[in-house]
Amino acid sequence: MLPYIFAEKKGIHIIDLNKTVDHLQESAAAIKQIAKSGKKIMFVATKKQAKEIVSECAKRVNMPYATERWLGGMLTNFNTVRKSVKKMQSIEKMLADGSAESLTKKERLTLSRDKEKMEKVLGGIAQLGRLPAALFLVDIGHEHIALSEAKRLGITTFGMVDTNCDPNKVDFAIPANDDATKSIAIITNYIIAAIAEGLTERQASKDEEESDDSHNENETKARRLEAEAQAEAARGGRSRSGNTAGGPGAGGPPKRRVPGNRRPAGGGGNAGGGRG
Repeated sequence: MLPYIFAEKKGIHIIDLNKTVDHLQESAAAIKQIAKSGKKIMFVATKKQAKEIVSECAKRVNMPYATERWLGGMLTNFNTVRKSVKKMQSIEKMLADGSAESLTKKERLTLSRDKEKMEKVLGGIAQLGRLPAALFLVDIGHEHIALSEAKRLGITTFGMVDTNCDPNKVDFAIPANDDATKSIAIITNYIIAAIAEGLTERQASKDEEESDDSHNENETKARRLEAEAQAEAARGGRSRSGNTAGGPGAGGPPKRRVPGNRRPAGGGGNAGGGRG
């Protein structure tokens, strides 16, 4: 942490805020691109002074979080954790739709207690269907288990790094005081704003693609209708020309006159002469 320390006063190290700003902007730009791609960023902060701040910020952008206790294997044994989440959701459904009314009072009470315990630990990752693309850690020394699991799985890590931690352990280190609530709130809110911006840009690009698709579809439909109309007009022109050509006295061979037995003139006189 020596490059990030501005000075030392009475045994207290003072962090260089210029370095903090630079690394915070770099981390925000990277995390914005992750959010824009539609992937999830998981927030991890089990310290007492960071729990409420981080959970409220993560809920604003609908991102998963772990603020009560980090379960060992939450990432490396994700399938088993998902089973526990599904069990919690099934208990919630039973208690909500009244299907638990057939159980005894003691069994319902046991289910309620189990749901509360699981919701306390797993409530923040209930909507996480797959491994997150990145982890944001408050105090990487305190969250060393989560950090080691993320490194084992190749997950990108962002972290608030105080003077008592090694910034090389995370991919994106933000030198800051991870014990003060104001410092935690400032850093976390800045990261959340970057995530919200990335999600907004993603939605805008989606809407633009949909409008382009609908526009192209309308153009294709118009061209098809125009082609059909032209084909119909061509068929009508051919039928009219055929009717004109087949009319009476037009282009056909001349009619032949059939000769008949014509009676000679004065035939009645011949008959009278016979009698003389």
